[in-house]
Amino acid sequence: MYAYFNSIKKNIDEFKNADTFYDYFLQKDKTAVITIDMHKGHLDVADPNCPCPSERGNQIVEPINKFTAQVRKLGIPVINVRSILRKGMADEKAFPSAWRLLFPVSVGEIPNIDQHAIEGTKWNEFGIEVDWDKDYFVNTKKRLSAFYSSDLEVLLRNLEIKTIVLVGAMTDCCVLNTCFDGANHDFRVVVPRDLTRGGEHLEEPVLQLISYHLGLVVDSDELLQEWGKQN
Repeated sequence: MYAYFNSIKKNIDEFKNADTFYDYFLQKDKTAVITIDMHKGHLDVADPNCPCPSERGNQIVEPINKFTAQVRKLGIPVINVRSILRKGMADEKAFPSAWRLLFPVSVGEIPNIDQHAIEGTKWNEFGIEVDWDKDYFVNTKKRLSAFYSSDLEVLLRNLEIKTIVLVGAMTDCCVLNTCFDGANHDFRVVVPRDLTRGGEHLEEPVLQLISYHLGLVVDSDELLQEWGKQN
């Protein structure tokens, strides 16, 4: 099994602590896959009213669909997390999210930004394939981390999950924040580098940071192969 450390692909088996890597990060029966904010608010970029468009996010829609289809066959839980905010911006009335103030300055004006993640809008609809019967759903994400103000940790603890595999949007924002919170809550974090997208100039530095401090950065096909060996 290979992983990326500071963008360098290395064979885990060559490490003195290889068994620890396998025990902590790669146990299939202790793992859940978490998709983050793969909704139309990021992905419907053809609509000029898309409130937080992620052109690069569309690159991973089909790869994620193929990955999660295989994950379900292996019996690994899939948890789909999305931001849903109350109407009238009640969840940000006194304390607006910092990204709403900063992001438009960096990327330019976003005409419909106030509609991002608002309940009852099409922007909450999933842009990836989900299994409404088998998957789990967390709809209470209010800020950048999938953990903050949501019940994700309650679900993970009750499923006896120790390792979380994070895919989705955006690498340098919600994925990174979830990596920090996951690691700080003593979950083992794995990020398939081919199944997350963000700002093109920031993706690699963020993946390097994750590999330094937060979790394993891998290729999804090798991860599936490793899990397949454990059947």
